[in-house]
Amino acid sequence: MKTAIYRKERFNAAHRLFCSDWDEEKNLEVFGKCANPNYHGHNYELIVRLAGEVDPITGYVYDLKKLSDLVALNVLEILDHKNLNQDLEYFAKTNPTVENIAKYIYELLRELIDARYDLKITLYETERNFAEYPAS
Repeated sequence: MKTAIYRKERFNAAHRLFCSDWDEEKNLEVFGKCANPNYHGHNYELIVRLAGEVDPITGYVYDLKKLSDLVALNVLEILDHKNLNQDLEYFAKTNPTVENIAKYIYELLRELIDARYDLKITLYETERNFAEYPAS
């Protein structure tokens, strides 16, 4: 039986939701206040879930200190206190929705964590709006 472990982190970032093929009116119609040309910010809450077999010697699924360090270096350093649209090449052509940010974080971590572990990202944009990637 697999066991899941979780690491929770927080970061702050600004973004703007818009489609460059649309005029301002259409962007406001679709994205509302989130299309503000001056951007807006969120205090994101990130939950990284790893599932795997418990090692009979260490009792760990995965060393949580190692996971904490991976997330700090490879996610928080990249996203915290950034303007996602302007500071990250990934979001130059990808709308920085909570769905796309969760997928981006997954892609950052997936290449660093052995495939024998199931990885899932839950990202809260607000306490009521969040995304999970990949979906169950």
